Amino acid sequence: MAQPGESRASLPQLKLDELLEELQARINAARGTQDRVRNLLGAVLSVGRELDLEQALHSIVEAAAVLVEAEYAALGVIGPDGRTLSAFHTVGVTEEQIAAVGRYPEGHGILGELIRHPEPLRLAKISEHPASYGFPPHHPPMTRFLGVPIRVRDQVFGNLYLTEKRGGAEFDEDDESVLSTLAVAAGVAIDNARLYEHSRLRERWLRANAEITHSLVSGSARAESLRLIAERAREIAGSALAAVALPMDDTKSLSVEIAVGLDAEAHRGLVLSLHESLMGLAYSTAAPVTSDDVTHDARISQEPPRFAGLGPAVAVPIRTSEGGVRGVVLLAREAGRPVFSETETEMLNGFAAQAAIAMELAERRQDAQQIALLKDRDRIARDLHDLAIQRLFATGMTLQSACRFIEHPEAAERVLRAVDELDETIKIIRSTIFGLRAGTGPADSGLRARVVRVVGETAPLLDFTPSVRIEGLVDTDVPPETADHVVAVLAEALTNIARHAHADRAQVVLVADGREVSLTVSDDGVGIPGDGRRSGLRNMAERAEQLGGRLAVSSAPGGGTVLDWRVPLPPA
Repeated sequence: MAQPGESRASLPQLKLDELLEELQARINAARGTQDRVRNLLGAVLSVGRELDLEQALHSIVEAAAVLVEAEYAALGVIGPDGRTLSAFHTVGVTEEQIAAVGRYPEGHGILGELIRHPEPLRLAKISEHPASYGFPPHHPPMTRFLGVPIRVRDQVFGNLYLTEKRGGAEFDEDDESVLSTLAVAAGVAIDNARLYEHSRLRERWLRANAEITHSLVSGSARAESLRLIAERAREIAGSALAAVALPMDDTKSLSVEIAVGLDAEAHRGLVLSLHESLMGLAYSTAAPVTSDDVTHDARISQEPPRFAGLGPAVAVPIRTSEGGVRGVVLLAREAGRPVFSETETEMLNGFAAQAAIAMELAERRQDAQQIALLKDRDRIARDLHDLAIQRLFATGMTLQSACRFIEHPEAAERVLRAVDELDETIKIIRSTIFGLRAGTGPADSGLRARVVRVVGETAPLLDFTPSVRIEGLVDTDVPPETADHVVAVLAEALTNIARHAHADRAQVVLVADGREVSLTVSDDGVGIPGDGRRSGLRNMAERAEQLGGRLAVSSAPGGGTVLDWRVPLPPA
């Protein structure tokens, strides 16, 4: 039995133990807070050091998971539409789990709730929230949730999503406060990374402009410079396809001069309408035109098929300093890739404007060279007229006057022949002078424009417009006589399709490769009946035979007819 004194002594001892325990708890709490603050500061510094945007986003997710002890963490980037996620960065989920679940979330359910209401959201049980509708198959089980938005210059860039606090505890107010603080630092880091990325991108565009300007001003061929424009634009913008189209003589259609990248052959040489193509819309409006999905855009004719595997696209006009449009640059990314942002379109627009200036400078240089050439030709013509012809004429007169003093008949005849030769020489020189001084009047329409005009004239008969592809130097390599035959054969072929084929689609391909010119006209109609009249085909064959060529007619795969008319070209 305890003595009365002992009982009184144990009471203060018990209170002292309790006080010591409480003090120890508070010290531990303070130490824990201090450690958390230190970890938060370390995370802020770590995130702020990153200049690469993708690496910065990954560092933010990792720091968030460590700070609140979450088993799973993700950062969702909100897309341009402001309603869905365009990118998703995760921590805690293995590659095998990601592959089993399938594609990344697009922003539905709880994730979409944070997009619609960009405020911190903390849940003890995800399934009890009204916006929750479960997880896809093979998704890791998740119960507790903490999400906070990331703002960049007052604009919501994305959201941090964290689930399953380690140890089974719930996320508390301290976790929310720490994560919100990290989100502020993340916004600054993302802004810095984007600014750095934009500056590097502008630098690449400027270097490309300098390269193109040097190529044009140094006298490179136009096709080579256009190819350089397409290749550099495709590389810098991360596109699968790049094409450059220039207006045709009638300015009512565009011809794709250069195409590089995915299925470039399907675009090269195409003649495009100003109203049924992305490039045509950019040309007619003199402003950039974008498409979220070029394969399903109602503004664009899908004939002939040329956009397989492509998605986001942008067409930018190459505008002159006077406000005109010199051509159009088209860029297209693979399906599923991000759409072209306003910043990317703006940079591409500036690149095209600089390319137009370079093309203008090159043309001015060519004009100056042409003027110098014409002046030189005029000087040569003047010298020939004032010096050479007068001397030859004087020599002829001298010989002619001296001839009457020559008594030998054969010698006199030779002198007279020499006088005649001098007269012929004078005529030749005068003809040369006329050729040097003759100006180049308005040229007749080239074969390219004539082919497009024939197609346009027969479109009302067909109830559709055939697709047209023209490759090679058809305006310079094809002689006028051959060009006349090409136009006649094309008109006959399209008329036959309108009368007999019952077709819904036709394609015209004209190619000049330096050795021969070939015209291929195909349709998806009923084909040529065995007992049908052949006078039109006979006329086409005779035209080919006159020029040493041939005509071949065959059935198209899947129905229809393919007419292949080709003749050799004279050597250069």
